[in-house]
Amino acid sequence: MTSPDLIVVKIGSSTLVDGGGGLDCGFIDALCTQIAELRARGTRIIVVSSGAAAAGREVLGFASPPTDIPTLQACAAAGQAKLIESYEKALAGHGLSCGQMLLTRRDVIDRAGYLNARNTVERLLELGVVPIVNENDTVSVAEFTFGDNDMLGAIVSALVSADLYVILSDVAGLYTSDPSRDATARLISRVDHIDKELFRIAGSPSSPYGTGGMFSKVSAARMMMAAGIPTFICHGRMPNCLIACVDGTARGTLFKQNGSIAHENPRKLWIGLAEIPQGTITLDAGAMQAVLSQGASILPVGVTACAGSFRAGDVVDVDSSDGLLIGRGTIAYDASDLGRFKGLKLDVIARFAGEAGALPAIHRDDLFIF
Repeated sequence: MTSPDLIVVKIGSSTLVDGGGGLDCGFIDALCTQIAELRARGTRIIVVSSGAAAAGREVLGFASPPTDIPTLQACAAAGQAKLIESYEKALAGHGLSCGQMLLTRRDVIDRAGYLNARNTVERLLELGVVPIVNENDTVSVAEFTFGDNDMLGAIVSALVSADLYVILSDVAGLYTSDPSRDATARLISRVDHIDKELFRIAGSPSSPYGTGGMFSKVSAARMMMAAGIPTFICHGRMPNCLIACVDGTARGTLFKQNGSIAHENPRKLWIGLAEIPQGTITLDAGAMQAVLSQGASILPVGVTACAGSFRAGDVVDVDSSDGLLIGRGTIAYDASDLGRFKGLKLDVIARFAGEAGALPAIHRDDLFIF
């Protein structure tokens, strides 16, 4: 890999905490030393950091994670102050300053909010500040959460058109099977295509401190590949891991399509990554081939099923016939209308809805393909 100008690094809770479950300030110090070295080389860094709730448990004296939402959010509130203070102190030792950004999904599903967040991050970078981004867990509600910071890091990477997205994890990368259960599991060093088999290998979340396992990391990497942004997953406790990732010498898994892939345009990235899907449409084999190979719009004739109570203008998931998510787009029909018109050609739909109502289900300009 060539030396990147801008990278986003995401650190999970399971990497940030020590053996007792508290915030590991020594780790943060070492990470910030690497950030300072990369900054000296000319590489700009954005940090997406988990760990607020874990730090808050220590501050508030909880021996084990609470289970009720108000207490979890109280832990996040108390811990966020300690978390940002740790970064501020560590970066100040290298003559750097940091700026805290707390986001919720609600902040970025609105197009204006998405652009405002991008403007703030870009201005912080222009001022030489290291942005420290986290989900605002103190006010997030279930329907407006990012799910985990792997996805938040992906959205931030898309927001600023990063050159590289690094996920520092508690495992070295993606293995052929779960390395905690299979001693013969082998590390996969390069992935250029993600399919259902790879998701099967990724398994399900299992970390006691984090909210996302390898499955969420692969999901985020898949979106980054579609956006033209390479993703690298490695063990965050490896010495100088961030520098090694940038230098291309780290042991881990690189997710990158073969050839030169251009960054997707910002509006499509917003549709694909930031918006919350309100339903799902399923395509037949012919429609899927036309969309993936020819860049075609999705016509109602190629839709075999739709689920959800979406309205025209909402974002929906687009699935293949075997249930694999292949994209997201802005739907032109209400769910009730598409339920009636699916499988029909546009000239037939025009007889019922008029020429103005006979539209592609999703126009290619409003479609983000994974």
